[in-house]
Amino acid sequence: MLESVKIFDTTLRDGEQSPGASLNTGEKLRLAKQLANLKVDIIEAGFAASSPGDFDAVNRVAKEIEGPVIASLARANENDIKAAAKAIEPAKKKRIHTFIATSPVHVQKKLRMSYDEVLKKAVESVKLAKSYTEDVEFSPEDATRTEKEYLVDIVSAVIEAGATTVNIPDTVGYTTPQEFFELISYLRENVKNIDNAIISVHCHNDLGMATANSLSAVLAGARQVECTLNGLGERAGNAALEEIVMALKTRHDFYHIDTGVDAKQIYRSSRLASQLTGILIQRNKAIVGKNAFAHEAGIHQDGVIKERTTYEIMKSEDIGLPGNKLILGKHSGRRGLINRLSELGFENLEPETLESVFARFKVLADKKKEVTDEDLYALVASQSKTVPEVFKLVSLQVVSGNSSMPTATVKLERRGETFIDAAQGNGPVDAAYKAIERIVNIKGRLEDYQIKSVGEGKDAMGMVHVKVYFSDTDKAILGMGTHTDIVQASAIAFLDSINKNLFYINAR
Repeated sequence: MLESVKIFDTTLRDGEQSPGASLNTGEKLRLAKQLANLKVDIIEAGFAASSPGDFDAVNRVAKEIEGPVIASLARANENDIKAAAKAIEPAKKKRIHTFIATSPVHVQKKLRMSYDEVLKKAVESVKLAKSYTEDVEFSPEDATRTEKEYLVDIVSAVIEAGATTVNIPDTVGYTTPQEFFELISYLRENVKNIDNAIISVHCHNDLGMATANSLSAVLAGARQVECTLNGLGERAGNAALEEIVMALKTRHDFYHIDTGVDAKQIYRSSRLASQLTGILIQRNKAIVGKNAFAHEAGIHQDGVIKERTTYEIMKSEDIGLPGNKLILGKHSGRRGLINRLSELGFENLEPETLESVFARFKVLADKKKEVTDEDLYALVASQSKTVPEVFKLVSLQVVSGNSSMPTATVKLERRGETFIDAAQGNGPVDAAYKAIERIVNIKGRLEDYQIKSVGEGKDAMGMVHVKVYFSDTDKAILGMGTHTDIVQASAIAFLDSINKNLFYINAR
């Protein structure tokens, strides 16, 4: 019987800590549903004790997501563990993941505790977590810079206290593949009760070795890997889920280890994470980047035409990119659109969402010769709102040029009532934002603005991500908009952030 590795996805917790990323409860729930479709084994839904918003998100995921184990992170203290236990209580399968730092620099400089005090705190925390759920994970933070003998002591003690998973984190991305292999092997040889727990690893990418270190640990006997979609996470990020899964799948001849992940959901999951966090995927990103299955060099093109495996070790279909090239355009009907959406993994869209996507598809098809898969991903993303759309953009007219002051006239709708105003700005986008602010009577400070071309060509749609800080809620909120007119996409994105801010105000 082949062995398997559990995939512990921490996109909703560690991934959300990526600089610039922030997810509201609705967005977390939407991504969690996709992670369930991806069939990850464990979803770390958040850090319940960190804020009321994070508690609510963990609790909603625990209530509504079936399939994976739902976990919450908790520091090694009573308040954190009780908050985690309460948040995950509705889940059919639940886990508390508690941690405390163990390296000399953390123990002495951050915690200012003795090693005996840290060990005692770890044991007490595992025992407390165990009183709420049988499934308890413990992490000695900064394990790869911890003295080996002490690491053996604390791992032995927490397993004795009831930990069913022991995670060995490379918290600052310090280790190397050979070194990490030796560390996991050392623990397996010297922790006498190691067979009573699953060894997990959580690697950061500060030196670009997170995936390599994780796979090296698997070879040494680790049977859970903690990772994130697109490698999101603190600083340089975490080991990328798609890289771990496809490495084990593609090199099954070497690893002889399976995962339960549905790899055909990888591309859709990756794109959804990018759209919700506003963090774009680099073109040459392994597995899911735009160039991952592209060939420009003549020698490569010639080889692939003659035999695909000359230069491709994976098929695009393996990660959920359909191989057929059914062209969608202005003459395509509802059936053709539904068929293509189904091939892309969107089989269960709500009827109203499907109607809205179809209506926008027909408008887009009138402007473009061909509607691409990237266009369809963007259309579905733009129609899947996680908060009520209080203000809607009805129309936008902009006058701009090198001999005139940029001016925007905006018409918005709110509950059937329309509002019109105009403003001047340093450019057409600035003018549109000022006109919108005049109507909604809310001012926000634009902290980040990104434009991405969806597809190729002069008629490509533009996708705009903004991060706007609102002083009334003290939040920096992400907004997203798509349109063939980049100024209109910018206005939609700005309105998206405003609607989310209004939702937070009403929720207080």
